Amino acid sequence: MKKSLMWLIVGLLCLSIIGSFSLFGCAQEAAEEPAAEEEAAEEPAEEAGGLSIAIVVKNIGNPFFDVIKTGWDEALGELGDESIFRGPEQPTPEGQIEIIESLIAQKVDGFTYVANDPQSLQPICKKAMDAGIAVVGWESGIVPESRHLSVEPASAKDIGVDQVKMLAEMIDYEGQIAILSATATMANQNTWIEYMEEELEKEEYANMELVDIVYGDDVREKSYNEALGLFKTYPELKGIISPTTVGIAATARAITDEELIDQVELTGLGLPSEMAEYVHNGACKEFGLWNPIDLGYLDAYSTHYLATGEITGSPGETFTAGRLGEYTIEEQEGVENGLVYLGGLFTFNIDNIDEWKDKI
Repeated sequence: MKKSLMWLIVGLLCLSIIGSFSLFGCAQEAAEEPAAEEEAAEEPAEEAGGLSIAIVVKNIGNPFFDVIKTGWDEALGELGDESIFRGPEQPTPEGQIEIIESLIAQKVDGFTYVANDPQSLQPICKKAMDAGIAVVGWESGIVPESRHLSVEPASAKDIGVDQVKMLAEMIDYEGQIAILSATATMANQNTWIEYMEEELEKEEYANMELVDIVYGDDVREKSYNEALGLFKTYPELKGIISPTTVGIAATARAITDEELIDQVELTGLGLPSEMAEYVHNGACKEFGLWNPIDLGYLDAYSTHYLATGEITGSPGETFTAGRLGEYTIEEQEGVENGLVYLGGLFTFNIDNIDEWKDKI
């Protein structure tokens, strides 16, 4: 009896010891599991990459900049960067300054801007550059110390001269003409107009007279009303150049509404998607533009490479912009930063408008 009791006690002690080891093992496994989860949770943070790259346009709601965004987003998608698209409701420098201030506060890696007034934006862009942000300016004149690199669709001279040549052929190099621009402070428009005026001084344009330059502020109704004003003020007007996508579409509508087709000719810079109906009805027989999708694409690659330090914006540097191929940064007279041209001005007319109207 005593022996049986002793073996029972020994058995119970063994079970207790085994249970303790079992419980310790479970507790140890439970303690190790959260550590494994913690390690897994940290992995995405290590893998997270890409830059934050912004584009600041003249104003939101302008279809030209919506098309620019298509190429911009395409390129940044290839590069794995975050795309930020910003612009004021109205095309004012004050609105753009406020936006750039917020981008500096966000500590973006880089941004591209097209200025409503380059001089007004110079201090804020300099502030961004001093903060280590890559800055690319395009289509808005060259202001020293306001950018690391300039990107332009084509040379300003070619853009201005080509528009004069198109209109001159339409009116047989004779008659009164006018220019309907965007805003009086837009440097790109003003530079193109300077080259237009210079071209008009040549002998072949001796019978053409530039009677007025008006501004529609890149607002549809204002541009439309400015065109109506030109018709009323100059009843002998033969042609209008409108180097702005908003202005040319508004002017074409005014020519159509006033039944002035074949009486007042029109050319300038426009979007095929907006101008197709006016090419077909004869209100605008020919106009020009660069490819805005490719321009946005090139802007994105340029800003990315500046932000990563692969280029500095100095003349002579080269880089490859995805499907567009290789570019060489050119020198600009009197300015330290370099310049990249997308290409030349492309013309649209009745022969090719239907091919392009659903693209841009």
